[in-house]
Amino acid sequence: MATRKQAPLKITPPFGYGEVVPLQQAHRVLWPAPEATPDFCRSINALAVSVSEFSAAARDYPIVFASTDGDSTYAPIVVLGLANAQNLFVDAAGAWDAASYVPAFVRRYPFCLTALYVDDQQRSEKVVCVASAHLDPQGAPLFDAAGAPTPLWQAAERLLRHYENDLEASARMCALLGDLDLFSPFTFQIMQGEAPGLTLQGMHRIDEQKLRALKPSKHKALVTEGIMGKIYAHIHSLENFARLYDRAQAKAKRK
Repeated sequence: MATRKQAPLKITPPFGYGEVVPLQQAHRVLWPAPEATPDFCRSINALAVSVSEFSAAARDYPIVFASTDGDSTYAPIVVLGLANAQNLFVDAAGAWDAASYVPAFVRRYPFCLTALYVDDQQRSEKVVCVASAHLDPQGAPLFDAAGAPTPLWQAAERLLRHYENDLEASARMCALLGDLDLFSPFTFQIMQGEAPGLTLQGMHRIDEQKLRALKPSKHKALVTEGIMGKIYAHIHSLENFARLYDRAQAKAKRK
C-alpha cells in the first residue's frame, strides 16, 4: 500500500530570530533578563513599529515609512542610528536605554507569530513559534502540571496577539495612505561645514502639502478612522532626527 508523502513545511522567522520552531506545551524556555535585548538589536539602525506604538515611539525616535516592495507598499519603522548597523539606544552589554520606549518587536522576543508555507503556498493561519536558541531543559515552563498557561506565558501571548493584530491595522493604514498618494521620499543629510556629510536615504514621509490638498471628505475619513492622529505623531517625530544626531555625537565623544 502506498503511503502519502507529507507536504514540505516551511516557517519563515522574523528578522534577527535565527531558527524558530512551533511552540509546544512541553517546551521550557530561557527567559531573557528584563534589561536584555536580542543580539540583533546591536547591529540595526531601524526597526519595524506598529500603529498603536506611534504615540510612545514618537517621543524618542523618528518614525518614517519604508517601501517594502520598491513600489506601492509601505510599512512604518523607527530610525535608531545614523550609520549602518548603528543602534544608538543599546549599550555594549545589549541593554536598551531605560529612558526610551522599547519597540514591541523587541519585547516579544523570543516568541513570534509567523506564517506557515506548505509546498511554497502560504497558509491562512499563523503559528506561535519560539527561537530555538532559547529552548533549554533548564528553562521556565510555560504551562503548569494541569496544562494551564503560566502568568508569564499569558502575558507574552497577549503581547503576541496584540502585536499581530496591530501589524494588520498598520498595513491597512499604510494601504489607505498609499491610495491617497500621501507618501513622498525624503533624505536626511548632515552638513559638515559647507559640504554634505552623512546622508540617510530610502525613507518616505507623509507629504503635508498633499495632506492639505485632500478633499474634506477624505480628511474626515482619516479623522474618523483614527489615522489623522497617527499622521501627526509621525510628522512631529521627524524632529527627533536632531536628537538622534546629538545622541550620536555624545556617543562618539565617550569613545
